[in-house]
Amino acid sequence: MKIRSFLIAFLLLGLMSFNSFAQNEVFKISLAEWSLHRELGKGTITNLDFPKIAKETYGLDAVEYVSIFFKGKAEDTEYLTSLKNECTKYGVKSLLIMVDGEGNLADTSLATRTKAVENHYKWVKAAKFLGCHSIRVNAAGKGTMDQMKAAAIDGLSKLSEYAATFGINVIVENHGGFSSNGKWLSDIMRAVNKPNCGTLPDLGNFYDYDRYQGVADMMPFAKGVSGKTYDFDAEGNETKVDYVKMMKIISDAKYTGYIDVEYEGNKLSEDEGIKASIALVKKVIAPYNK
Repeated sequence: MKIRSFLIAFLLLGLMSFNSFAQNEVFKISLAEWSLHRELGKGTITNLDFPKIAKETYGLDAVEYVSIFFKGKAEDTEYLTSLKNECTKYGVKSLLIMVDGEGNLADTSLATRTKAVENHYKWVKAAKFLGCHSIRVNAAGKGTMDQMKAAAIDGLSKLSEYAATFGINVIVENHGGFSSNGKWLSDIMRAVNKPNCGTLPDLGNFYDYDRYQGVADMMPFAKGVSGKTYDFDAEGNETKVDYVKMMKIISDAKYTGYIDVEYEGNKLSEDEGIKASIALVKKVIAPYNK
């Protein structure tokens, strides 16, 4: 009886330790669907396969969808139910939908911008149905920096007001153009000033703007982080992005939650690139998860 009691106590202690570790986990890893865009584009796999692949192939329990891989399905309840069931089956959490191709939210034409805002409504509803916390949008358009800033403030404010009624965040990624200027985008966030309007800093999508400054600019408003990777050196480090430095910026901003893996390179296969990306992110978040 003493031995049995000892074993039970030991197992309970182990379970308590495991739960304590899980609760103290500052950063987790999710899989961005764009990492599989080549296979999805070829039709080798479909969006419905995504949750299973994330869990069974890569051991990840959270996913971030890309709207173009289930275009036309945002209002298809039967399809969304099938996708939701796949997530339940494999124990995978849906975090967000990256929405593309629905118009420019920073278009300087009010009519065009309004249509773009309305085009996003169905994705807000789809995100709610799937249990996501956000839709990722683009602050794109044509015009001067100031013209587009004013347009983006208007478009994002209106979409965020609508999304708030569903409990969904509207988050903007640095995705080229002025949106890859950290100061421009952070100024817009301050002007919109809505709790459900934020950013999705992509560690790679900076061009003329210093990427580390850009992430620092965006992190106060971040509701997710996109861990973009392109290529790796012999030690498994990203060749364009100093991930150790980035994690320090992210941690200093008091962000906690998921870092997504978004492999966009060409030298490795998607499978190899995703695995290398996961290994890198695991390495750099480990010191914070102790």
